[in-house]
Parts: sequence; structure tokens; C-alpha cells
Amino acid sequence: MELINQERVAKKLSGRLVKNAIVKFIFFICTIIGLIVLAMLLFDIIKKGAGYLTPEFFTNFSSTTPSKAGIKGALIGTLWLMMTIAPIAISLGVATAIYMEEYARDNFFTRFVKVNIANLASVPSVVFGLLGLTLFVRGGGIEALSLGKSVLAAALTMSLMILPVIIVSSQEAIRAVPNAIREASLGLGATKWQTITNVVLPASIPGILTGTILALSRAIGETAPLVVIGIPTIFMKTPDNIMDRFQALPMQIFTWAKLPKEEFQFVSSAAIIVLLIMLIAMNSIAIFIRNKYQKKF
Repeated sequence: MELINQERVAKKLSGRLVKNAIVKFIFFICTIIGLIVLAMLLFDIIKKGAGYLTPEFFTNFSSTTPSKAGIKGALIGTLWLMMTIAPIAISLGVATAIYMEEYARDNFFTRFVKVNIANLASVPSVVFGLLGLTLFVRGGGIEALSLGKSVLAAALTMSLMILPVIIVSSQEAIRAVPNAIREASLGLGATKWQTITNVVLPASIPGILTGTILALSRAIGETAPLVVIGIPTIFMKTPDNIMDRFQALPMQIFTWAKLPKEEFQFVSSAAIIVLLIMLIAMNSIAIFIRNKYQKKF
């Protein structure tokens, strides 16, 4: 007795193949449109800004004259900001993920915390700016805790903004490590902490770095939190430590882009090119580290 109607299967299969081809074509067109728009945007930015990438552009501070305007203060300030954000956000994010996945009990409270951490990833950046203004810049109304408009205050604000992304991605990466590996380590006499540091973390680093790349990429280009906490757009000095005031490249680009002089549009395009190069460099380093650990595990 024939249990499968071959003719019926063939008819349904042909219809599904047609649907699959149509959906595949639609997705391909959407991808091409996105790539075309991106290419046009990059071409326009490079065309406008490439001519302004002179040595003086990197050694001059911001100016009201386009030909004399530079990004020295903004570039150094952004480097200070990112070097402060990275250790704060990564250490807190990964530590939280380890606790939630390896130590915390599975109960109503931990599930509630996990849901709220995931929801925080979709909160607008301006809200984190208001939180940073209240807690870090003004110290919650306590003068002794006020950090002012310093590198540390901005870094803590940005760290709060990107922490949910790092925590969620780190949780997923740690959760993806097979339990058999943990049990094998514990069976050989290793403690729980030794298992986490020597087995779980190295195996989950590729996934952790993926979320970290996305989070830091968002932080380096965000402007709204910096506007809210009052980071200056013109500041003729570079920071010497994390308690100093500073300029940031996104703020400088935002300021130049809204000025009426047409030449400032070209200057802002040059600054965007520099910001993109910094972003690509950061991502390249993180991808290299991620691929290195993927080969090991």
C-alpha cells in the first residue's frame, strides 16, 4: 500500500519552490538596495571630506573658520572616552552574565531581572543621557559625588547605555557552552571558578566579543547622551586624566554639520571618515581576537 501520494507531493513541492524563489529574490533586492544606499553615502562622504584630511586637520583644534578647523581635541577626547568605556562596560557586563548564568538560581527574581536587562537594550540613548546627568554629572544632588562634565562621567553614562547589549550577548555565549564540558572539568577536580575561567570563558569569547563589538560601535558614534550631559563642542585643551573635561568626535561632527557655512559640511565629512576608520580598526582587532579563539575551540 502506497502511503505517500507522489503526485500530490510533486504539486506542492513545485509551488513551494516558486515561493522560495520569489522570497529569495525579494531578500536579494532588499540587500542590493541597502548596499547601494551605503555605497552612495560613503561615496558622498569621501568625495566631500577626502580633500580636508590634511596634517593640519589632525593637529588643529576646532575653529569658526573652516580652513583652520581641526579635530585634535575631539580625536584625543574620543580615544580617552573609549579607553575608559571599554574596561568598565566589558568587566561589568561579562561579570553580570557569569553570575546570572553560572551562580544565580533560576527563580522568579532572576527571570524578572533577565527580562528587564533585555528590555533596557531598546531604551532610547537620550534617556541614558538624562540618567547620567543626574547620577554622574550632578552626583544625584550630592556635591561630593559629582563628577562634572568629565571623561569618567561620560564613560559611565555610555557604559550604562551599552551594558544591556553586552550582558545579553555574553549570557547567550555562556549558555551555548555544552554542559558536558563543564561536567568534564568538574569531574577532573577543578573548582567551579576554575571551570568558568579556564573552560567556559575561553569557549564563549567569540560570542562575547560579537556583542562587545556591536556595543562599542554604538558607543563611539552616539551623540544624544553627550549632548544631554553637556559635553562642550569647542574646547581648546586635551584631557590629561579621566577627571578632565573633553571634546568628542560625534559632538564635533554634529556641531559642524548644522552650521550654515557650506565649507563646514566638507569638514564634518572629513571627521566622519576619521570616525569610520576608528570604528573599522576597533572592529578588526575584535574580529581578529574572536577568530583566534574560534580556531582554538
